[in-house]
Amino acid sequence: MKVTMEVDCTPEEARRFLGLPDVSKANDVYVESVAKAMQGAGSLDQLQSFAKQIAPMGEIGLKLFQNFMEQSAMGAMGGSAGSKKPKE
Repeated sequence: MKVTMEVDCTPEEARRFLGLPDVSKANDVYVESVAKAMQGAGSLDQLQSFAKQIAPMGEIGLKLFQNFMEQSAMGAMGGSAGSKKPKE
């Protein structure tokens, strides 16, 4: 037997319902500090150094960040990095 239930609520309502803490202020501070640091980065080496400092999961986080940046660059240049079709 399969039961499906759909709940229509905002992310804030879901967070409260599940009893999760409100981390929006901490997130705002984190995003602001990252944005300021990114504006000051003049080269890829500076960006990589910054990413190592803030990476929440160390080297794994850095690799994920690098992959994200590479895919973003490929997408901006019209590359085919994201055009692979999933196997059926």
